[in-house]
Amino acid sequence: MEATISVKHQRMLDDLLKICKTNLPAVNEGLIKKAFQLSYESHKNDFRASGEPYFNHPYEVAMIIAREIPLDDVSVVSALLHDVVEDSDISLDFLGKEFSKEIAEIVDGVTKIGGVFKGQEITQAENYRKLLLSMVKDVRVILVKFADRLHNMRTLEFVHPQKQRRIAKETLEIYAPFAHRFGLAVLKWELEDLAFKYLNKEAYEDIAKKIKNTRKEREAFIAKFSKPIVEKLKELNLKYEMGGRPKHLYSVYRKMIIQNRPFEDIYDLLALRIILENNDPNECYYVLGVINQLYKPISDRFKDFISIPKKNNYQSIHTTVIGPEGKLVEVQIRTRKMHEIAEKGVAAHWKYKEKLVSTDKDLEEWVNWVRDIFENASKDEATKEILASFKLNLYQDEIYIFTPKGDLRRLPLNSTPVDFAFEIHSNVGYRCIGAKVNGKIVPLDTVIHSGDQVEIITSKNQHPNKSWLQFVQTHKAKNSIRKYLNKEEEKLIENGKEIWEKKIKKLKLSFSNDELLKLARKLKFDNTRQLYKAIAHEKVNLDELLNPTTEAEDKSAPDVAFEKFMDVARTTAGGVVVEGDQKGFAYSYAKCCNPIPGDQVIGYVTIGEGIKIHRKDCKNLINMVKTNESRLVPVSWPKTNGAFFVAGIIIRGEDMPGILKDISNSITTYQNTNIKSVNITTGDSMFKGTITVYVKDLDHLMKLIDRLKKNRGIYSVERFDTENS
Repeated sequence: MEATISVKHQRMLDDLLKICKTNLPAVNEGLIKKAFQLSYESHKNDFRASGEPYFNHPYEVAMIIAREIPLDDVSVVSALLHDVVEDSDISLDFLGKEFSKEIAEIVDGVTKIGGVFKGQEITQAENYRKLLLSMVKDVRVILVKFADRLHNMRTLEFVHPQKQRRIAKETLEIYAPFAHRFGLAVLKWELEDLAFKYLNKEAYEDIAKKIKNTRKEREAFIAKFSKPIVEKLKELNLKYEMGGRPKHLYSVYRKMIIQNRPFEDIYDLLALRIILENNDPNECYYVLGVINQLYKPISDRFKDFISIPKKNNYQSIHTTVIGPEGKLVEVQIRTRKMHEIAEKGVAAHWKYKEKLVSTDKDLEEWVNWVRDIFENASKDEATKEILASFKLNLYQDEIYIFTPKGDLRRLPLNSTPVDFAFEIHSNVGYRCIGAKVNGKIVPLDTVIHSGDQVEIITSKNQHPNKSWLQFVQTHKAKNSIRKYLNKEEEKLIENGKEIWEKKIKKLKLSFSNDELLKLARKLKFDNTRQLYKAIAHEKVNLDELLNPTTEAEDKSAPDVAFEKFMDVARTTAGGVVVEGDQKGFAYSYAKCCNPIPGDQVIGYVTIGEGIKIHRKDCKNLINMVKTNESRLVPVSWPKTNGAFFVAGIIIRGEDMPGILKDISNSITTYQNTNIKSVNITTGDSMFKGTITVYVKDLDHLMKLIDRLKKNRGIYSVERFDTENS
């Protein structure tokens, strides 16, 4: 990709390359030139609020990276390209192919974390800082974002006042503490002062004016104070740099507020910094000795951060002494290496100076690793081997999600809208029917990511689904879903139990607890609760289970078996005997009560159909004879087979080995009862049988039925008639 650029832009490129070569361990000039040209072409028709070409912004961000946060050339290239994807039709895939996958990932990361704050009100700054780190895999994303924010703050005067305050608040609450924690002191001070300028302009201008008005006075005092120190250090032949500390307006303001002191009492306005070039920590103590000989130290303001470094690896000696005119002067003594780490270090401890109680072991380990890189690796090694995989593996196991109102909620990695719904409130979770992520409707099992804004759609008719347990991540969601499902399961079990009890009552069956458990296990259920649940879900056909029929049986004619039995029973008995004058009359059996041998019967003379034989307890017959009692004719069953007649028995029970043998023994061992026929059908571990036997009378039949009921596995035994067929 070659493009001609103006003399002005060539000069800008040359300046950038020069600073890169000075500050970076290695520089891929071709890559930087290529990124410079692509950025220029992408933004050449765009302009900022200040009226200057938009390209000046990515260029200045790259300059900040090269000059003030020098890490590597990949960071510089990413800075040049950090807006091209968002502001032009260039894709991340294109950047990945033309430059590298890691550069594309850094640009993507900067774009994503930049979008987090759009339309959001910062109410939980610490959570926002964690949110950003949860989205960042490569530390260079944060560095480019720092530089981007710093340049935006430097040019903030050109935007609307309302936007100025919003960006300044973000800067003060999010980015400045970030810069501090990454050890970027220079950036931190400037970000704070610029934010202070737009958030409290009156206080900012008042302090700036006072510092400016006292500058000459301070400089004269520091010159007078340092003169004897310079003479002593000259005698020791030490190489050093000496100067006053920069005055940071926001720092002065905070000390005035926290200490409740006026501007004139902030003692570190009078400060001296001595930087030793030999990088020998022992020289710092020589210098401390010199100062203590010349001026009286204040013991409770002495701090040795060389022997015991701060957790962000900051090292320096701080001492406060009484100078000329009784004025307090703070003196800082450090080596050049210590100064570089203090001003431009990449890693600083996450919790330092923020007065937060908890510590973060993961972050401490990462800080130690970074410290080791800077202190022990050679320049080439640091660039080629380590920085290539300079990953920030912090907060990667959690995500931060926005509510529609802009509140932040923390969730585990791979969480879904359902997790988010239960995090809001259990009732929202229970009624969650859908979700919008960043304004788009998504399925409930969609994995959400840090920075997403999630809106839950609810319905009164929605209830938790068992399938939700397959994808939810949070303990709260899982527990709430299980609790609801268990409650619903209890309802189902009660419903199934009620259906079961109604059915066996209708069929005149009885099951002991043990028999019911055996039946459940035969049907492959672990317990009776599961059986009841299956019944409620209509997964068990109780009619087939408790009243099995053969495939050949005609479902539309349930009394066929009984019809056959009646024919056999009546034929065997030889038909009824009609007594009195009606002997020889044609007769037939009434369908309403279907009398069979053994029943007490009576005849009823009809018009045109001869005599109808009814059971004496037939309800229809009772109604008919109320007005026509004279039509009744005595009838009886003839004695056959030595005073025996055929009776039918219906028997139901558990299909188990030896059951037919037990039934046969119970019948044949009682008064030598003979069995005429046996017909057994099975289904779902149950059997139903019809047995025809020869009995003397109804009393014989009923005692036989009682004997059969005592067999194990038998659930019901009844006489075979229309009501029980």
